Amino acid sequence: MKIQKYTLQHLLFITGMLFCFACTEEQSVEVKVETPKVEKNPFRFYKNIEVKPGLTFELLSWGKGVDSIGGYQILMSDSVRNNYKSQAVERNGILTDAWNMDLDHDGNPEIYVQLQSKKNVLDLNVFEYARGDFNKISFPSLSSDQKKGYHGNDKFFMKDGDLFRSFPAKDANDSTKILTKTYLYKLSRNSFSTSEVL
Repeated sequence: MKIQKYTLQHLLFITGMLFCFACTEEQSVEVKVETPKVEKNPFRFYKNIEVKPGLTFELLSWGKGVDSIGGYQILMSDSVRNNYKSQAVERNGILTDAWNMDLDHDGNPEIYVQLQSKKNVLDLNVFEYARGDFNKISFPSLSSDQKKGYHGNDKFFMKDGDLFRSFPAKDANDSTKILTKTYLYKLSRNSFSTSEVL
């Protein structure tokens, strides 16, 4: 009986001591590590366009504040000829796409820069790289006849080496009916012509 009494006392004593040590242990201190602020990518748009091996065009847009105001840069790298050029352009719209074509088949690459000028309206800026320089080619806006029933939502697309623009438009005879208008663009001597595809 005495053995059980001492054993129980020893167990209680050891438990009390452990409890005391447990209470006096240093509590872990939470260390807050602040992650450095990462600057957003300053280039809102970037695209690399390879025309042929060694000849590439890089497009990037920048601007702080309003998305639709800023600038963009076209960087040309011709590593075969060790030639590098650039063209800076002010923009009023958001760059949404860019591509290369040679619509007039003269051997000089044209860079087509697609801009969203309003919420649902697209426009193109066109630059031909010829004789070591960028030449801007004026892209025609829609004429008053082409704009009949136009409410935006247009799309530019390429098919069989040709450039097209399509958009939904209200029918002049029935305003409840929506038609799709499609226009074909041709380029000759750095001037565009347009014809409706029926």
